[in-house]
Amino acid sequence: MEVVYYTLIAAGLYFTADWLLDRLEHSRGERFNRGARSLVFFSIILVLAFISFNLIKYLLLFSE
Repeated sequence: MEVVYYTLIAAGLYFTADWLLDRLEHSRGERFNRGARSLVFFSIILVLAFISFNLIKYLLLFSE
């Protein structure tokens, strides 16, 4: 069941990171160039993944 949780969260993280990147570009007034855009997207999804996966690990540990 743990794999299902991680897979669903990963899909949600992808769309959330994409939305946050679009909001960031909108507030900036222009799009990042291709290399910088990938780096910013990776940074956003990495931070969100660390936070959410540790939260899942914590919740699963104390739910047993």
